[in-house]
Amino acid sequence: MSTRPLTTIGFDADDTLWQNEHYYRLTEEHFIRLLADFADGATISERLLEAEKRNLAHYGFGIKGFTLSMIETAIEITEGKVPSKVIAKILDTGRDLLSHPVETLPHVRDTLEALAGKYLLVLITKGDLFDQERKLAQSGLGDFFDAVEIVSDKTAVTYRRIFSKVGDGPERAMMVGNSLKSDIVPAIAAGSYGVFVPHKLTWVLERVEEPKEAPRFRKIDHLGELHGLIDSLG
Repeated sequence: MSTRPLTTIGFDADDTLWQNEHYYRLTEEHFIRLLADFADGATISERLLEAEKRNLAHYGFGIKGFTLSMIETAIEITEGKVPSKVIAKILDTGRDLLSHPVETLPHVRDTLEALAGKYLLVLITKGDLFDQERKLAQSGLGDFFDAVEIVSDKTAVTYRRIFSKVGDGPERAMMVGNSLKSDIVPAIAAGSYGVFVPHKLTWVLERVEEPKEAPRFRKIDHLGELHGLIDSLG
């Protein structure tokens, strides 16, 4: 077993390695236009978010659950009178989400190249299995990772399990991501470092306060700063 203080680095995928929320926002805008005859945009967005909250326990995170939530919202807002052609268009938008291009974020490839071989790198992401596998394949980043974990949710238990299986335990691990709720807070609770890389678009259900008082909390502006942060840990 290594005696280095840090041996394993976990990376979130969506909005950490590549764009994701941008496409959801575009889809929601299209959804609002589809229902414009029945309600205003703010009401539609509010009802959609309520449906998403209700459905997380049933469908989990990802595009399929989002699509079903849009259909459910359309039925509720129209009081069951939503035209079948609108349902068909909602299904089309969901399929479009499952095929959107993969756009990696700045500094991602250079950072992974610099760290690969020096640390165990593990991709830890949640969402639709097929969609996450598709995006990883199209990103061209797969070879940098020693392990890939696609999970239903991210909790302290999740991070303890993964970092114990892949590396030397959570105490010698770091999780890097854009979601405080999913990537940072539970990783720190597991005993790891949590490195917050803010993205300009973050789903409202992933927003919590920064754990600024936590000794292992770190924040950087972009992934290009990660290597220097790691060096500063000693």
